[in-house]
Amino acid sequence: MIPQTEYKERREQLMSKIGNGTAIFRSAPVAIMHNTVEYNFRQDSDFFYLTGFNEPEAVIVLAPHHEEHRFVLFVQPKEPEKEVWTGYRTGVEAAKEQFGADETYPITELNEKLPQYLKKADRIYYHLGRDKPFNDTILKHWQRLMGLYPKNGTGPMALESTNLILYGMRRVKSTTELKLMRQAIEISVDAHNHARAFTQPGRYEYEVQAELEHDFRRRGAIGPAYPSIVASGANSCVLHYTENNRQMQDGDLLLIDAGCCYGYYNADITRTFPVGGKFTPEQKILYELVLKAQLNAIAQVKPGNPYNQFHDTAVKILVEGLIDLGLLAGDSEEIIKEKKYKHLYMHRTGHWLGLDVHDSGGYKQGENWHIFQPGNVVTVEPGLYIGPDTEPLEGQPAIDQRWRGIGIRIEDDVLVTESGNEVLTAGVPKSLEELET
Repeated sequence: MIPQTEYKERREQLMSKIGNGTAIFRSAPVAIMHNTVEYNFRQDSDFFYLTGFNEPEAVIVLAPHHEEHRFVLFVQPKEPEKEVWTGYRTGVEAAKEQFGADETYPITELNEKLPQYLKKADRIYYHLGRDKPFNDTILKHWQRLMGLYPKNGTGPMALESTNLILYGMRRVKSTTELKLMRQAIEISVDAHNHARAFTQPGRYEYEVQAELEHDFRRRGAIGPAYPSIVASGANSCVLHYTENNRQMQDGDLLLIDAGCCYGYYNADITRTFPVGGKFTPEQKILYELVLKAQLNAIAQVKPGNPYNQFHDTAVKILVEGLIDLGLLAGDSEEIIKEKKYKHLYMHRTGHWLGLDVHDSGGYKQGENWHIFQPGNVVTVEPGLYIGPDTEPLEGQPAIDQRWRGIGIRIEDDVLVTESGNEVLTAGVPKSLEELET
């Protein structure tokens, strides 16, 4: 797990970037499944990134300008009567010791104590939009202090999001973060390999899902990183299909998009393979095209390359291949420019990966794409989806029935290294030879 020394380094790095400001972070809310039943609590990723504190009803205040209390935690106090029902709390006193806070308070004292950490700040760093009642609390404090500025000559005159600062920090993974990600990936790789071996005609998608998720939990993962996609036949053409209730047939492809969460860090892997062990001719042609696009896209994930380059590479190869197959018509550059391929390939080729499956980090600064640097982790996941009812875009050819019902995606997690990249998920087979039995 992440040591407290690393959490402290992250807070210090953030405070070095906010100057005379005060940064505020709110924990994730408790989510209700139904009536009085709650979902398992999952901490806000930014909050966890800065503290490792995993309880609701908490607030971080970072005030680098304060004489004594640069890092303050507001938490739920100990209440043994409630803890019998909802689980143990760290409490105010233990939170200070365990999480390295300069001061801790009960969350009920937030409105009373917060002004002392804002009144000498020149701006407040807080990301609006996640929690409206808490947004209103922050805005009320800010407006009151701005009203006092003419009299006091100090106070926060601006409210600014913390996103841009944290994006830059979270994009680059530390050694300890990568260790956790490698563990999540190792568990997920083994689960994928087991799931493929388990798959056979006549079984149901949910049986494969159960094998996957059993492997996740028995190896110590928190659980699935996201709802597992186990999509056979035409279901593979639905990007976020999660019903997982169809009986698999010989001749189907099975698309599995699944990964586990371990120590709050995530894996994200997709493989597509024939349920009966043999691709049909049409499946094989499209699979080879997607694999070619993916391998060439992965080669573009390296230091110094702009983020969009691997997506553009995948799109170019897919479009040229689809023209050769008669599934697209026209000049490849015009098709790409006008996005006339979008009925067959409608998503981007990847995303950052880390504490969130679609990790924070942003992809552009203004008009400029971010440049890959060592420590970035990105998914590379081109695909093709020709559903039973897919309609060609204007000017594109009709789709022959033999291609319909085929959905293919191949996804790996790729680490940018000093000299190039490392495919962290290489342990899951994806070549035609490996997938056909």
